[in-house]
Amino acid sequence: MEHVTHPPRSAPASSTQRLLTAAVGTPIIVAGIVLLSGIWFFLFAAVIFTWAAFEYVGIVRPRAPHAPLSVLVVLVPLAALVMTLALDPEREQQLLLALGALTSVGIGSIVLLARTPLDETLESLGILAFGLPYFAVPLASIYRLRHRDPWLVFLLLAIVWLGDTAAFYVGSRFGRHKMAPTISPKKSWEGAAAGFLTGLAAAAAWSLWRRGGLEPELLVLGAFTAAAAQVGDLVESMLKRGVGVKDSGNVLPGHGGLLDRCDALLFAAPVLQLGVCLLLPAVPH
Repeated sequence: MEHVTHPPRSAPASSTQRLLTAAVGTPIIVAGIVLLSGIWFFLFAAVIFTWAAFEYVGIVRPRAPHAPLSVLVVLVPLAALVMTLALDPEREQQLLLALGALTSVGIGSIVLLARTPLDETLESLGILAFGLPYFAVPLASIYRLRHRDPWLVFLLLAIVWLGDTAAFYVGSRFGRHKMAPTISPKKSWEGAAAGFLTGLAAAAAWSLWRRGGLEPELLVLGAFTAAAAQVGDLVESMLKRGVGVKDSGNVLPGHGGLLDRCDALLFAAPVLQLGVCLLLPAVPH
């Protein structure tokens, strides 16, 4: 998910790989959203986000090589499941308290019982304490969006993926001003602006199609979601840059790993879910 300033020599091949991966992956994602619901959709989404969490563990492992970081692969779907059970208002407070206990007491106890070396204690606690909500919250958010209205998930994907595509190609061709050279040298302000405006346009089109008019609330929501996607992209780049890793994996040709493809969703999904609850109470269930 790079907004490149100047296209590398291998850009045509990379672009072809990106398009082929999208041609295969997009129908699978669409089918999952349309055909699956309830626990089956949760499991479908959990596979994606848990794999991304697995890649995250691989990235940060050098910072705490003897810590029980792999437990995150189990904790992420478990914590997300707790948050999805909180759909019942009567149980929400108790379940959220349980989630807090899982994060603090659970992670602290796991690090202690695993006899993590003292010089890796703070790193392992930070990696797990950040990683748990980093993946579990967006997983629960996407499930809640699907539960409320499946088209909200398509809105999320349109804002994030169309915005990312616009940022990539505009940045490749017109990018001149670097956005965050120490974190992601290839990202440009021109690409970021194109991604933001494309995400905003996607929200406007969704509003006209699904709501029958151009609603200011949806434009605001689209703007915040598009901005969150940009931040999520940079945060993952920051993580990779911090340990000297280029891609989180190679499972998706032209894109890298699943985390590379989901990085913007990790921030955008919770923002959209929160905005829907606050600004769009009339969205049908």
